[in-house]
Amino acid sequence: MTATPTAPARWGLTFPLDGIPLGAQRALVESLPDLGFTDLWSMETAGADAFTPLALASVWAPQLRLGTAIVPVHTRGPALLAMQAAALAEAAPGRFTLGIGASSPVIVQDWNAIPFEQPFQRSRDVLRFLKAAFTGAPVTEEFTTFAVRRFRLDRVPAHTPAVLLAALRPGMLKLAAREADGTILNWLSAQDVRTARAEFDAAAGPDHGKDVVARIFVCPTQDADYARALGRRLIAAYLTVPAYAEFHRWLGREEQLKPLWENWAAGDRKAAAASVPDEVVDALIVHGAPESCREQLRAYVENGVTVPVPALLPTPGQGAQALAAAIRAVSPS
Repeated sequence: MTATPTAPARWGLTFPLDGIPLGAQRALVESLPDLGFTDLWSMETAGADAFTPLALASVWAPQLRLGTAIVPVHTRGPALLAMQAAALAEAAPGRFTLGIGASSPVIVQDWNAIPFEQPFQRSRDVLRFLKAAFTGAPVTEEFTTFAVRRFRLDRVPAHTPAVLLAALRPGMLKLAAREADGTILNWLSAQDVRTARAEFDAAAGPDHGKDVVARIFVCPTQDADYARALGRRLIAAYLTVPAYAEFHRWLGREEQLKPLWENWAAGDRKAAAASVPDEVVDALIVHGAPESCREQLRAYVENGVTVPVPALLPTPGQGAQALAAAIRAVSPS
Protein backbone atom coordinates (compact mmCIF):
# COMPACT_ATOMS: atom_id res chain seq x y z
CA MET A 1 0.00 0.00 0.00
CA THR A 2 1.30 3.47 -0.92
CA ALA A 3 1.46 5.88 1.98
CA THR A 4 -0.49 9.11 1.68
CA PRO A 5 1.89 12.11 1.68
CA THR A 6 1.75 14.15 4.85
CA ALA A 7 0.12 17.53 4.34
CA PRO A 8 2.06 20.63 5.40
CA ALA A 9 1.14 22.25 8.69
CA ARG A 10 -0.75 25.00 6.87
CA TRP A 11 -2.71 25.03 3.63
CA GLY A 12 -4.72 28.00 2.42
CA LEU A 13 -7.33 28.95 -0.12
CA THR A 14 -7.88 32.27 -1.91
CA PHE A 15 -11.15 33.85 -0.77
CA PRO A 16 -13.75 34.91 -1.74
CA LEU A 17 -14.48 32.35 -4.42
CA ASP A 18 -15.74 33.27 -7.87
CA GLY A 19 -18.99 32.02 -9.33
CA ILE A 20 -21.46 32.52 -6.47
CA PRO A 21 -22.34 35.55 -4.31
CA LEU A 22 -20.22 36.19 -1.24
CA GLY A 23 -23.18 35.77 1.11
CA ALA A 24 -23.86 32.31 -0.34
CA GLN A 25 -20.34 31.02 0.41
CA ARG A 26 -20.87 30.29 4.09
CA ALA A 27 -21.44 26.54 3.70
CA LEU A 28 -18.33 26.20 1.54
CA VAL A 29 -16.23 28.08 4.10
CA GLU A 30 -17.62 26.00 6.95
CA SER A 31 -16.57 22.83 5.09
CA LEU A 32 -12.93 23.85 4.67
CA PRO A 33 -11.46 22.69 8.02
CA ASP A 34 -12.79 19.17 7.43
CA LEU A 35 -10.99 19.16 4.07
CA GLY A 36 -7.68 20.02 5.71
CA PHE A 37 -7.57 23.74 4.99
CA THR A 38 -6.11 25.91 7.74
CA ASP A 39 -6.10 29.35 6.10
CA LEU A 40 -8.11 31.78 4.00
CA TRP A 41 -6.27 34.56 2.18
CA SER A 42 -8.05 37.45 0.47
CA MET A 43 -6.89 39.69 -2.34
CA GLU A 44 -7.72 43.20 -3.50
CA THR A 45 -7.89 44.03 -7.20
CA ALA A 46 -11.28 44.92 -8.72
CA GLY A 47 -13.57 42.54 -6.83
CA ALA A 48 -14.14 42.46 -3.09
CA ASP A 49 -11.97 44.48 -0.77
CA ALA A 50 -9.44 42.53 1.27
CA PHE A 51 -11.08 42.88 4.69
CA THR A 52 -14.85 42.35 4.36
CA PRO A 53 -14.73 38.69 3.19
CA LEU A 54 -12.33 37.82 6.01
CA ALA A 55 -14.61 39.46 8.57
CA LEU A 56 -17.40 37.14 7.42
CA ALA A 57 -15.11 34.11 7.40
CA SER A 58 -13.91 34.88 10.93
CA VAL A 59 -17.45 34.07 12.10
CA TRP A 60 -18.28 31.33 9.62
CA ALA A 61 -15.20 29.19 10.38
CA PRO A 62 -13.46 30.39 13.56
CA GLN A 63 -10.86 27.60 13.24
CA LEU A 64 -9.30 29.17 10.15
CA ARG A 65 -6.39 31.58 10.05
CA LEU A 66 -6.98 34.66 7.94
CA GLY A 67 -4.65 36.76 5.83
CA THR A 68 -4.62 39.49 3.19
CA ALA A 69 -2.53 38.88 0.09
CA ILE A 70 -2.37 41.68 -0.51
CA VAL A 71 -3.52 45.14 0.57
CA PRO A 72 -1.83 47.80 -1.61
CA VAL A 73 0.27 50.25 0.38
CA HIS A 74 -0.84 53.29 -1.66
CA THR A 75 -4.63 53.00 -1.66
CA ARG A 76 -5.29 53.65 2.04
CA GLY A 77 -3.85 56.19 4.39
CA PRO A 78 -1.43 54.65 6.88
CA ALA A 79 -3.74 55.24 9.87
CA LEU A 80 -6.80 53.75 8.13
CA LEU A 81 -4.81 50.68 7.14
CA ALA A 82 -3.66 50.23 10.74
CA MET A 83 -7.23 50.62 12.01
CA GLN A 84 -8.70 48.11 9.57
CA ALA A 85 -6.01 45.57 10.35
CA ALA A 86 -6.37 46.09 14.09
CA ALA A 87 -10.15 45.65 13.89
CA LEU A 88 -9.84 42.32 12.11
CA ALA A 89 -7.09 41.21 14.50
CA GLU A 90 -9.46 42.02 17.36
CA ALA A 91 -12.32 40.11 15.71
CA ALA A 92 -10.13 37.06 15.04
CA PRO A 93 -7.60 37.11 17.89
CA GLY A 94 -4.39 35.35 17.06
CA ARG A 95 -5.64 34.30 13.64
CA PHE A 96 -5.04 37.31 11.40
CA THR A 97 -2.00 38.21 9.30
CA LEU A 98 -1.75 41.45 7.35
CA GLY A 99 -0.12 41.09 3.95
CA ILE A 100 0.82 44.34 2.21
CA GLY A 101 2.53 45.10 -1.06
CA ALA A 102 3.30 47.64 -3.75
CA SER A 103 0.53 46.42 -6.12
CA SER A 104 0.65 47.91 -9.65
CA PRO A 105 0.18 51.17 -11.55
CA VAL A 106 -3.11 49.88 -12.98
CA ILE A 107 -4.69 49.27 -9.57
CA VAL A 108 -3.19 52.25 -7.78
CA GLN A 109 -3.09 54.95 -10.45
CA ASP A 110 -5.54 53.96 -13.18
CA TRP A 111 -8.29 52.65 -10.91
CA ASN A 112 -7.78 54.54 -7.66
CA ALA A 113 -6.49 57.86 -9.02
CA ILE A 114 -3.47 57.80 -6.68
CA PRO A 115 0.04 58.38 -8.06
CA PHE A 116 2.05 55.16 -8.14
CA GLU A 117 5.30 56.59 -6.83
CA GLN A 118 8.31 55.10 -5.07
CA PRO A 119 6.76 51.65 -4.55
CA PHE A 120 9.77 50.24 -2.69
CA GLN A 121 10.06 53.21 -0.35
CA ARG A 122 6.30 53.39 0.22
CA SER A 123 6.19 49.68 1.08
CA ARG A 124 9.08 50.10 3.51
CA ASP A 125 7.53 53.17 5.14
CA VAL A 126 4.08 51.61 5.56
CA LEU A 127 5.66 48.48 7.02
CA ARG A 128 7.63 50.53 9.55
CA PHE A 129 4.60 52.66 10.42
CA LEU A 130 2.38 49.62 11.02
CA LYS A 131 4.95 47.98 13.26
CA ALA A 132 5.08 51.14 15.35
CA ALA A 133 1.30 51.73 15.36
CA PHE A 134 0.45 48.20 16.49
CA THR A 135 2.37 48.79 19.74
CA GLY A 136 -0.23 51.37 20.77
CA ALA A 137 2.41 54.07 21.20
CA PRO A 138 1.93 57.50 19.59
CA VAL A 139 3.53 57.77 16.16
CA THR A 140 4.98 61.04 14.93
CA GLU A 141 7.50 60.55 12.17
CA GLU A 142 8.68 61.93 8.85
CA PHE A 143 8.94 58.92 6.56
CA THR A 144 10.38 59.21 3.07
CA THR A 145 6.98 58.97 1.34
CA PHE A 146 4.61 60.40 3.97
CA ALA A 147 4.54 62.02 7.40
CA VAL A 148 2.39 61.09 10.40
CA ARG A 149 1.71 63.40 13.31
CA ARG A 150 0.42 62.28 16.71
CA PHE A 151 -1.41 59.12 15.59
CA ARG A 152 -2.24 56.61 18.27
CA LEU A 153 -4.27 53.46 17.71
CA ASP A 154 -7.19 53.54 20.16
CA ARG A 155 -8.06 49.85 19.87
CA VAL A 156 -4.82 47.93 20.17
CA PRO A 157 -5.42 44.22 19.50
CA ALA A 158 -4.38 41.82 22.24
CA HIS A 159 -2.64 39.72 19.59
CA THR A 160 -0.48 41.89 17.36
CA PRO A 161 -0.97 40.79 13.75
CA ALA A 162 2.06 39.63 11.83
CA VAL A 163 2.85 41.84 8.85
CA LEU A 164 4.05 40.16 5.66
CA LEU A 165 5.46 42.01 2.67
CA ALA A 166 4.82 40.85 -0.88
CA ALA A 167 8.06 40.59 -2.81
CA LEU A 168 9.31 39.63 -6.25
CA ARG A 169 12.93 40.57 -6.81
CA PRO A 170 15.95 40.77 -4.47
CA GLY A 171 15.43 44.28 -3.10
CA MET A 172 11.92 43.68 -1.80
CA LEU A 173 12.72 40.10 -0.76
CA LYS A 174 15.58 41.37 1.37
CA LEU A 175 13.42 44.12 2.89
CA ALA A 176 10.74 41.55 3.76
CA ALA A 177 13.37 39.28 5.27
CA ARG A 178 14.92 42.01 7.40
CA GLU A 179 11.87 43.95 8.58
CA ALA A 180 8.65 42.01 7.99
CA ASP A 181 7.39 38.79 9.57
CA GLY A 182 7.55 36.98 6.27
CA THR A 183 6.89 37.38 2.57
CA ILE A 184 4.20 36.67 -0.01
CA LEU A 185 5.10 35.30 -3.45
CA ASN A 186 2.99 35.34 -6.60
CA TRP A 187 3.19 34.24 -10.24
CA LEU A 188 6.08 31.84 -9.94
CA SER A 189 6.68 28.13 -10.48
CA ALA A 190 7.51 25.61 -7.80
CA GLN A 191 11.12 25.62 -8.99
CA ASP A 192 11.23 29.43 -8.88
CA VAL A 193 10.53 29.31 -5.16
CA ARG A 194 14.12 28.19 -4.60
CA THR A 195 15.42 31.32 -6.33
CA ALA A 196 13.22 33.62 -4.24
CA ARG A 197 13.98 31.79 -1.01
CA ALA A 198 17.72 32.01 -1.58
CA GLU A 199 17.49 35.81 -1.50
CA PHE A 200 15.02 35.86 1.38
CA ASP A 201 16.87 33.37 3.57
CA ALA A 202 20.23 35.05 3.03
CA ALA A 203 18.83 38.32 4.39
CA ALA A 204 16.69 36.79 7.14
CA GLY A 205 19.47 34.71 8.63
CA PRO A 206 19.61 31.07 9.67
CA ASP A 207 16.60 29.42 11.32
CA HIS A 208 14.51 32.57 10.92
CA GLY A 209 11.17 30.76 11.00
CA LYS A 210 9.40 33.42 8.95
CA ASP A 211 6.46 32.51 6.74
CA VAL A 212 6.73 32.29 2.98
CA VAL A 213 3.22 32.42 1.55
CA ALA A 214 2.56 31.77 -2.14
CA ARG A 215 -0.58 32.36 -4.14
CA ILE A 216 -0.72 29.58 -6.74
CA PHE A 217 -3.14 29.67 -9.65
CA VAL A 218 -4.92 26.34 -10.12
CA CYS A 219 -7.32 25.21 -12.83
CA PRO A 220 -8.41 21.73 -11.67
CA THR A 221 -9.44 20.21 -14.98
CA GLN A 222 -8.06 17.45 -17.17
CA ASP A 223 -8.90 19.53 -20.25
CA ALA A 224 -5.35 20.74 -20.87
CA ASP A 225 -6.36 22.83 -23.90
CA TYR A 226 -8.90 24.72 -21.82
CA ALA A 227 -6.47 25.27 -18.93
CA ARG A 228 -3.67 26.43 -21.21
CA ALA A 229 -5.90 28.83 -23.15
CA LEU A 230 -7.06 30.38 -19.90
CA GLY A 231 -3.51 30.41 -18.55
CA ARG A 232 -2.19 32.21 -21.65
CA ARG A 233 -4.76 34.99 -21.25
CA LEU A 234 -3.89 35.45 -17.59
CA ILE A 235 -0.15 35.39 -18.22
CA ALA A 236 -0.53 37.96 -20.99
CA ALA A 237 -2.52 40.23 -18.67
CA TYR A 238 -0.20 39.93 -15.68
CA LEU A 239 3.33 39.35 -16.92
CA THR A 240 3.21 42.41 -19.16
CA VAL A 241 2.96 44.58 -16.03
CA PRO A 242 6.48 46.04 -15.69
CA ALA A 243 7.18 44.66 -12.21
CA TYR A 244 6.18 41.13 -13.23
CA ALA A 245 8.04 41.38 -16.54
CA GLU A 246 11.23 42.28 -14.67
CA PHE A 247 10.53 39.49 -12.18
CA HIS A 248 10.44 36.89 -14.93
CA ARG A 249 13.50 38.31 -16.60
CA TRP A 250 15.25 37.83 -13.26
CA LEU A 251 13.90 34.27 -13.09
CA GLY A 252 15.41 33.55 -16.52
CA ARG A 253 12.37 33.65 -18.85
CA GLU A 254 13.60 36.49 -21.07
CA GLU A 255 13.72 34.41 -24.27
CA GLN A 256 10.53 32.48 -23.58
CA LEU A 257 8.49 35.64 -22.93
CA LYS A 258 10.14 38.04 -25.38
CA PRO A 259 7.45 37.45 -28.08
CA LEU A 260 4.76 38.12 -25.47
CA TRP A 261 6.27 41.48 -24.53
CA GLU A 262 6.96 42.51 -28.12
CA ASN A 263 3.45 41.68 -29.34
CA TRP A 264 1.87 43.37 -26.32
CA ALA A 265 3.92 46.52 -26.90
CA ALA A 266 2.80 46.50 -30.54
CA GLY A 267 -0.84 46.40 -29.45
CA ASP A 268 -1.55 42.84 -30.65
CA ARG A 269 -2.87 41.27 -27.48
CA LYS A 270 -4.23 38.18 -29.24
CA ALA A 271 -0.80 37.38 -30.68
CA ALA A 272 0.80 38.18 -27.34
CA ALA A 273 -1.29 35.59 -25.51
CA ALA A 274 -0.83 33.01 -28.29
CA SER A 275 2.94 33.37 -28.08
CA VAL A 276 3.21 32.08 -24.49
CA PRO A 277 4.76 28.59 -24.71
CA ASP A 278 3.04 25.56 -23.16
CA GLU A 279 5.99 25.00 -20.84
CA VAL A 280 5.57 28.47 -19.34
CA VAL A 281 1.85 27.96 -18.82
CA ASP A 282 2.43 24.56 -17.26
CA ALA A 283 5.08 26.01 -14.94
CA LEU A 284 2.92 28.88 -13.70
CA ILE A 285 -0.61 27.40 -13.79
CA VAL A 286 -1.33 24.17 -11.91
CA HIS A 287 -3.83 22.05 -13.84
CA GLY A 288 -4.83 18.43 -14.28
CA ALA A 289 -6.63 15.78 -12.25
CA PRO A 290 -7.05 16.36 -8.49
CA GLU A 291 -4.18 14.02 -7.61
CA SER A 292 -1.90 15.80 -10.06
CA CYS A 293 -2.92 19.23 -8.77
CA ARG A 294 -2.14 18.22 -5.19
CA GLU A 295 1.23 16.80 -6.25
CA GLN A 296 2.11 20.04 -8.04
CA LEU A 297 1.02 22.12 -5.03
CA ARG A 298 3.14 19.99 -2.70
CA ALA A 299 6.14 20.75 -4.93
CA TYR A 300 5.85 24.38 -3.85
CA VAL A 301 6.03 23.26 -0.22
CA GLU A 302 9.01 21.02 -0.92
CA ASN A 303 10.83 24.00 -2.43
CA GLY A 304 10.23 26.30 0.53
CA VAL A 305 6.68 27.64 0.67
CA THR A 306 5.31 27.41 4.22
CA VAL A 307 1.71 28.35 3.32
CA PRO A 308 0.52 27.37 -0.17
CA VAL A 309 -2.61 29.30 -1.14
CA PRO A 310 -4.36 27.91 -4.22
CA ALA A 311 -6.35 30.46 -6.22
CA LEU A 312 -9.07 28.64 -8.11
CA LEU A 313 -9.48 29.53 -11.77
CA PRO A 314 -12.75 28.85 -13.63
CA THR A 315 -13.22 25.31 -14.90
CA PRO A 316 -15.54 24.12 -17.69
CA GLY A 317 -18.15 23.22 -15.05
CA GLN A 318 -20.36 25.87 -13.46
CA GLY A 319 -22.34 26.39 -10.27
CA ALA A 320 -21.92 25.59 -6.60
CA GLN A 321 -21.45 21.86 -7.19
CA ALA A 322 -18.56 22.40 -9.62
CA LEU A 323 -17.04 24.92 -7.22
CA ALA A 324 -17.22 22.44 -4.34
CA ALA A 325 -15.52 19.82 -6.52
CA ALA A 326 -12.76 22.30 -7.42
CA ILE A 327 -12.19 23.05 -3.73
CA ARG A 328 -11.83 19.35 -2.98
CA ALA A 329 -9.38 19.05 -5.87
CA VAL A 330 -7.00 21.59 -4.31
CA SER A 331 -7.45 20.44 -0.72
CA PRO A 332 -4.50 18.84 1.07
CA SER A 333 -6.44 15.70 1.91
